[in-house]
Amino acid sequence: MTTLLVLTNLPDQAAAEALAGELVETRLAACVNILAPCRSVYRWQGVTETADEVPLLIKTSLERYAVLEAAIRQHHPYELPEIIALPIVHGLPAYLDWVAAETRPSD
Repeated sequence: MTTLLVLTNLPDQAAAEALAGELVETRLAACVNILAPCRSVYRWQGVTETADEVPLLIKTSLERYAVLEAAIRQHHPYELPEIIALPIVHGLPAYLDWVAAETRPSD
């Protein structure tokens, strides 16, 4: 089983907590870390913008990624949310097994 670390940013703490809770409750993520707010600088529609955002680190399985992405898009307030998935190539086997177990759909 391949484990993924998925990154996204939300506009505020309330939106970050709501999305994190939804992803864990629906077993799309084993764990979501809500990080400290950060300042993002980016180009959007030809204009350089800045925004305060709350990053999320989402641990999931490759098998659940498509449904996870759809859930993020459904609940995310941005028109074009950042959703980046990175494969975890190495990790504590017991932790990676836990991620796999916690992201299996419940019967």
